[in-house]
Amino acid sequence: MSENTTPTQLLHLVIGGELVDPLKTEFRDLTQIDFVGAYPNFEQARKAWKAAAQRSVDNAHMRYFVLHAHDLIDPDNDGIIG
Repeated sequence: MSENTTPTQLLHLVIGGELVDPLKTEFRDLTQIDFVGAYPNFEQARKAWKAAAQRSVDNAHMRYFVLHAHDLIDPDNDGIIG
């Protein structure tokens, strides 16, 4: 029997936007959300997040996030959507 050597791809989204308050999660304008990209693993998403955050270092209200979309799609982590 052959083993599957293809790594599991889990959906990670990197987004950012300007927050009303840097300590809260309310965005100032949702039409201005910066979608950085979708990544198959956390390491790639983390690199994209870090690069995007570095570009916005001059704006204290700008924040970037790695959204573990696979956790939202499959909250029970049982391979079944919902």
